[in-house]
Amino acid sequence: MRLVVVDDHPVVRAGIVGLLAGEPDLDVVGEAADGAAALDVVARTAPDVVLMDLRMPVVDGATATERILAAHPRVRVVVLTTYETDADILRAVEAGAAGYLLKDTPRDELVEGVRAAARGETVLAPSVARRLVTQVRNGTERLTARELEVLAAVARGRSNAQIGSDLFIAEATVKTHLLRIFAKLGVDDRTRAVTVALERGILRTP
Repeated sequence: MRLVVVDDHPVVRAGIVGLLAGEPDLDVVGEAADGAAALDVVARTAPDVVLMDLRMPVVDGATATERILAAHPRVRVVVLTTYETDADILRAVEAGAAGYLLKDTPRDELVEGVRAAARGETVLAPSVARRLVTQVRNGTERLTARELEVLAAVARGRSNAQIGSDLFIAEATVKTHLLRIFAKLGVDDRTRAVTVALERGILRTP
């Protein structure tokens, strides 16, 4: 498994690399100190998983995540940060992150989280999962401006790939928005989401 580690603190970055170095199936192929550099490193090294800090100079982690996934949709980005505010979590999830772990995560859990992300699973620290569920419950029917854009595009018959192209976001990000829309509207598919949104006046009939 090819990994890239992105963190603006050299000592922290070296510590993360050191934690992963002893695993025979994990290979750290690149490092970056900010989101802009991360884009270059990912393009050059083609990793399977990127461990991404959030608050960094030049380009922050959420923005870098969205840009990486737009250019390399098969890469899995796992946020690894000290911060777990609601705003930080939602920004990362909306950017398309496959996971959100905290830097105090035990080594074994971090390693397994990386492996799970590479397998296509979503990886969330327990405290982060609780916050996300609370946000979704409290946000029922209150769609964000971007979620409304995505849902309106679905109503027009656009595919996920087409919506991503229209809005300049990764297809993985479109899917994340749709999952949040489904949760807020209490539905489990695109057709029902549009129907419910029209019934409730969230969308207007074209």
